[in-house]
Amino acid sequence: MKTVYILQGSNEGNRHEYLDLSTIEIKKRIGAISAKSSTYESEPWGFEARQWFLNRVIVIETELHPLKVLQELLNIELEFGRKRADDGKYHSRTLDLDILFIDDQIISTPELEVPHPQIQKRRFTLLPLSEIAPCLVHPILHKTISELLSECTDQAKVKKI
Repeated sequence: MKTVYILQGSNEGNRHEYLDLSTIEIKKRIGAISAKSSTYESEPWGFEARQWFLNRVIVIETELHPLKVLQELLNIELEFGRKRADDGKYHSRTLDLDILFIDDQIISTPELEVPHPQIQKRRFTLLPLSEIAPCLVHPILHKTISELLSECTDQAKVKKI
């Protein structure tokens, strides 16, 4: 079994419903949910948008291969109306599902990079992650999530709701 940390996000439509319903789909398709953070509201990171994001982190126990986990998450995003732009920029979205960690694995392929390369730069990721896994050690940076949060220079507003 592998432990997978997933960041859920939504800033279009019924944000709460998208997070809740995608959690159900993840459980059906990928594996049992062993932990779930509180939900946080955060201003968009890297772009301007009318609606702020809702974010939370869930932890899944799965036997699936990492690329199969990724494919299932991409399918769920698509089914929930996610439209990806090809311009390389951030955009508003109904649902965003990012793999943050898979155990202490380091994966670098064209399809998947684990740990997620932006974790240490994003308060909206570190806050919910620190709530459920403060002692988790980043396998590349060799720091705990609590340490990364205390060192994070991101000034974006993030609040627990």
